[in-house]
Amino acid sequence: MKNVLIISSSLRGGSNSEILAHEAERGAKDAGNVVEFLSLKGKDIKFCIGCLSCQQTHKCILKDDMADLIGKVQNADAIIFATPIYYYEMSGQLKTFLDRCNPLYSQENKFKDVYLITSAYDSSEKAADRAINGLKGWIECFEQSRFVGALIGGGIDAPKSAASREDLLKNAYELGKNI
Repeated sequence: MKNVLIISSSLRGGSNSEILAHEAERGAKDAGNVVEFLSLKGKDIKFCIGCLSCQQTHKCILKDDMADLIGKVQNADAIIFATPIYYYEMSGQLKTFLDRCNPLYSQENKFKDVYLITSAYDSSEKAADRAINGLKGWIECFEQSRFVGALIGGGIDAPKSAASREDLLKNAYELGKNI
C-alpha cells in the first residue's frame, strides 16, 4: 500500500486532465492505496521570488497555501501530476507549484515515483514532450525520485470530452492501479 498524491493543475470546470486524474484516483484506490486528490483550483499560490531562504529554513517566506501543500508532497510515496497542455507545455499553475516546492530540495522526502497525466487538443504523441521534460527536470533535483511515465491525453477538443474517451479513461485507471 502506498500513499498516493494526485495534483490537478487545471483551473477550468469540466477539465479533461482532471477527469483523467479522477480515473487514475479510482484505479489507485481499487489497488488498495491511500489516495489524496488535490486540486490547485482556488488555492492561493504566489510566484517564487528566488530568495532561497527556504534552503536554510526549510520553509518559504511567502504566506499562502503552499506550506500545507509542500507537506503533502513531501510525505507522498507516489505523485501523479495532471495538467492541460498549453502551448505545448504544462500549465502555468503546475510550473508555479513546482517552483514553490523549492523548500523540499534540501530535505528528506518520501516521494519516489512520479507520473504525469496530460490533456491536449493536439493528438500528436509529441504534444506533451516539453511538459514531460519540464517535470523530469524537477524530478532530477530529488535523487530518490524517478519519472515513471505519462498518459498523453491527445485529441481532446472540448471541456468534459475526456469523459467519452474510453481508451484514455481505461489507460488512466490502469496507471493508477499499477502504482
